[in-house]
Amino acid sequence: MANITLVDDDENIVASVSLALESHGHKITAYHDGASGLEALLASPPDLVILDVKMPRMDGMEVLRKLRQTSQIPVIMLTSKDEEIDEILGFNLGADDYIHKPFSQRLLLERVKALLRRVGIGTGDGEAQGGEAARAIRRGKLTMDPARHESTWDGKPVKLTVTEFLLLQALAQRPGFVKSRDNLMDAAYDDQVYVDDRTIDSHVKRMRKKFRVVDPEFDAIETLYGVGYRYRES
Repeated sequence: MANITLVDDDENIVASVSLALESHGHKITAYHDGASGLEALLASPPDLVILDVKMPRMDGMEVLRKLRQTSQIPVIMLTSKDEEIDEILGFNLGADDYIHKPFSQRLLLERVKALLRRVGIGTGDGEAQGGEAARAIRRGKLTMDPARHESTWDGKPVKLTVTEFLLLQALAQRPGFVKSRDNLMDAAYDDQVYVDDRTIDSHVKRMRKKFRVVDPEFDAIETLYGVGYRYRES
């Protein structure tokens, strides 16, 4: 169903995760350190990446940072750390999802399935991008093409991760209307995936930074403190 690259220095995790994913029809390529994993990801991009945080030669955060300079491949981070700051840093760097070790194979499979569905892989004939969600959106200087997963601001491309794209799409579909963080969670995440408010805030913060690279005065995403966010069409 999908080509998945797994980067983790724990051979037991690599073996068990590879077996579980392969049993569901996915093709798995595994690497045991960050440097070789990054080299492979840049040379032959897969459909999805499962990336451990703590690894030799190059840790997962550095791999993610370098990967996001040129690629928006969906990324699930694995971490054995309990510190909240690591998860927030990962989302700020562009991770799409996070799983804490130890985890069940069922949980991982559900997260992989949900993320692949969000990018339209394994859903059959564009099911994930059907109907209203498939139509191009034009709001002022913003243009979004869900079918191609492309976004531009004033004609200049802005590369968004899967999660960032879905969040912005939810806001831009109804300019001026406030979306609570719960609304945005529902728009960007599968029902079986729980994220907290800080995760949404981290994604929005990163989106703004990307748009301000092409337009330093970008202010189309408004924060209503204690309520949520809305898109302001200029």
